[in-house]
Amino acid sequence: MNNEYTRAMANEFTAIFERDEDWYIAYCPEIPGANGQGKTKDEARESLAAAIALILEDRREDAFRGLPDDAERDTVSVA
Repeated sequence: MNNEYTRAMANEFTAIFERDEDWYIAYCPEIPGANGQGKTKDEARESLAAAIALILEDRREDAFRGLPDDAERDTVSVA
C-alpha cells in the first residue's frame, strides 16, 4: 500500500473484547466485518488491527476502480 495513503488512513477505532473460554474475541463496531482473536488480549488486538487494515485497504482499492480519468484525487483530514 502506498505510504502516503497509509499515513492518511491512520486513525483510532473502538475495540470490543469478549472472552470465549481460553480465547479473546475482538471486533470493531465502526468497521463491519472487522474481527480478531487471540489467546491474549494483545494478540486479539493485533489480529483486529490487521483485519481493520485489510478491510480499509480493500475498500479504498474498490472505491478507486472505475473512477473517470478526469477525476481529481486529494486528501482530507478529520480531527
